[in-house]
Amino acid sequence: MRQSSLVVVANRLPVDDTVAPDGAFEWRRSPGGLVSALHPILHDKPATWVGWAGGTGDAPTLPDVDGIHLHTVPLSADDVREHYEGFANATLWPLYHDAVEQPVYHRRWWEAYQRVNRRFAEAAARAAEPDAVVWVQDYHLQLVPGMLRALRPDLRIGFFLHVPFPPPELFMQLPRRAELLLGILGADLVGFQRSQAAHNFAQLANRVLKLPATDRRIAVDDRVVRIGAFPVSIDTAEMEALARRPEVVQRAQRLRRDLGDPQKVILSVDRMDYTKGIEQRLKAYSELIADGHVKVRDTVMVQVAVPSRERVEQYQILRDRVEREVGRINGEFGRVGEPAVHYLNQPFDRVELAALYRAADIMAVTPLRDGMNLVAKEYVAARVDDAGALVLSEFAGAAAEFQQAYLVNPHDLDGLKLTLMHALEASPEDVSSRMRAMRGHLRTHDIQAWATSYLNALVPGPSPAA
Repeated sequence: MRQSSLVVVANRLPVDDTVAPDGAFEWRRSPGGLVSALHPILHDKPATWVGWAGGTGDAPTLPDVDGIHLHTVPLSADDVREHYEGFANATLWPLYHDAVEQPVYHRRWWEAYQRVNRRFAEAAARAAEPDAVVWVQDYHLQLVPGMLRALRPDLRIGFFLHVPFPPPELFMQLPRRAELLLGILGADLVGFQRSQAAHNFAQLANRVLKLPATDRRIAVDDRVVRIGAFPVSIDTAEMEALARRPEVVQRAQRLRRDLGDPQKVILSVDRMDYTKGIEQRLKAYSELIADGHVKVRDTVMVQVAVPSRERVEQYQILRDRVEREVGRINGEFGRVGEPAVHYLNQPFDRVELAALYRAADIMAVTPLRDGMNLVAKEYVAARVDDAGALVLSEFAGAAAEFQQAYLVNPHDLDGLKLTLMHALEASPEDVSSRMRAMRGHLRTHDIQAWATSYLNALVPGPSPAA
């Protein structure tokens, strides 16, 4: 196996299995933000990406993609059910998102989580050349840094958590809390989306493991683990270029015509997830109609809910609830050819998303809890006309950077209604001023800046203990 000076370890590989025009299956680089961020860095040196290809059974052997070696980690059907759908997404995901849904604990899920993390750690150990840098990604693989350090103490190990990290009183519920903390602390640098997450982590290291800790450093044996906030971003230039394409502008105009040329279009684009606040948003919109503050003919809502984790029961129940609520709203307030809510439960390609962003007067991004929410950043990048109002949850990581957005507490239904009305009634000058400020920030804090700042912090080595 080829060894590399930089190894990225993530749950999924940065490629998609696609069908070529001749009907043959082929693997192509996926358009995800993490891939876009790391591609220039990985492309310039011997690099390997360790991850799961998405299927079960034997791991496929994949060709290099743009010079990046792909090492596939195999997962069985039991691994997917107990590690990915179980411990990662039915235990950790709800807990890390403020227990919006009740986390589920099963001992066999923890055993699967350990088993799969060890498999990833062993693959990374084989892929890394002496003194290489290994960057482990997200909540699926929190044990990997510690396991990898035991296998390869010569490595420089980074870990980045893309989702929120919960306050101590929530994290303390985990039956295996000490093991998870120790796993993460195998890294030399632990990155979070927000400084509050780093603070939570430091508190837990001190409380659970009795380690000397500040919000920047944690002493572990004879090492110092550095922690900090590195807010993830998007490829701003790519989205701006896409939004300027004539076919995207024309498609945006056609979308508005298809919606009946309303005065205002409210758009939301979410994964179908209980953390996204979809039900609360629909209820707020329906009450605005019922109260007479908005009229269906003048103001329409487009709710895109991309299918997600459809084998997990909580997500099946959520989809049923959302679809019932959409049906209720349209049955009560819609007319023939004039639905109050245009509901789309399907994925969209980048061109169609950019057109939707250009077509929307209001972008409602109101998750109950979110690590960052890159949809908010994509909308800002796409508004090259400096128009469009962003209604943004205070509990999304993006709120720390987009203070000029129309910020809202999505748990407060009356506050959500008032904020939507504020955005709907705002003057063009106010909307444009806010958008220009957010776009200026985003241009200097794009995905490349994120990756570079993290890797520059990781590579120099830990500072002396404070």
